[in-house]
Amino acid sequence: MMGTASSLQSRSAGLLQSFFKKGRAPILVLGSGPMAEKLVAFLTADQKGIKYPAPVTNFEWDTTKAHGQVSEWKRLFTILRKEGIQIVVIALAGRRRQLPVDLLITLRVQGVRVVEGTTFYEEISGRVPVQLLKPTDLIFCDGFRRSPASRFIKRLMDICLSVLGLIGTSWAFIIFPILIKIDSKGPVFYCQERVGFKGRFFKIIKFRTMRVDAEANGAVWAEKNDPRVTPLGRFLRAKRIDEIPQLINILFGTMSLVGPRPERETFVEQLQKKVPFYALRFTVKPGLTGWAQVRYNYASTLEESQGKFEHDLYYVKHLTAWFDIKIVLKTIRVVLTGQGAR
Repeated sequence: MMGTASSLQSRSAGLLQSFFKKGRAPILVLGSGPMAEKLVAFLTADQKGIKYPAPVTNFEWDTTKAHGQVSEWKRLFTILRKEGIQIVVIALAGRRRQLPVDLLITLRVQGVRVVEGTTFYEEISGRVPVQLLKPTDLIFCDGFRRSPASRFIKRLMDICLSVLGLIGTSWAFIIFPILIKIDSKGPVFYCQERVGFKGRFFKIIKFRTMRVDAEANGAVWAEKNDPRVTPLGRFLRAKRIDEIPQLINILFGTMSLVGPRPERETFVEQLQKKVPFYALRFTVKPGLTGWAQVRYNYASTLEESQGKFEHDLYYVKHLTAWFDIKIVLKTIRVVLTGQGAR
């Protein structure tokens, strides 16, 4: 068995030189189970915007056989050679005593990229697969860096941009209060308690877009074409104008320009029971806009909220000033197109 393995390794040096093709990087997903299925489904469903648009091969390493068994080595190596694989993604349900370690080392030193499944999914999707994570995946991963300098820069950006924003949108605080009063009965501003940084409560400020009796029967998720929204409110939501007063929240430090959107306590309680690691979103200030807002549709169910949280967790993990700037620029495009408004 080891002789065959060594023979395959020696042959790989020449064969791997043909694996590199400009512009495309063929991928092999090694494994079966939830993570492998999620990866293959994502890569094959829609390649638009994926960093590695390429053919995808799924190899279900037979874990019932002895580690390094000749037949499995030959089968895997045949696929690698035939498909010209450049990226091998490890997505085994349980990796101990299952990995073809010798072959993977050979591939790695010859230039083939070998990457862990959850890391690769995060990289290509811009979200963290929370349902498949183990606590150790978060403890030992890169990311979640918070230096005093980065916190200072983020707060300075918030103060400067919120002041500039309030000056630039001062006309909105004159025109829209009049229009809101004409459009429907009720107050101009909508103030509501939300859960913020470190689980602290604060009052979020918006231009009112719903009827005053919108939640007479209790809190419910917003829906597409929500009948509770006033005619003017629909326009304000489509253009994100209703969010402008939150610049006041940002100036006073209860919110940031970029971060996870703040949720209501009742929804937070539901989500914490259903979504693993949900409390991690409270390790940063909530934002006027965020990674989930520019990458994901409006959430109106618990399942959709989990999808948003996977993007929020990606943001929390990779938070930098440059990432914030990227999100702000994407937000401008979303506002101009009206994408995701309800």
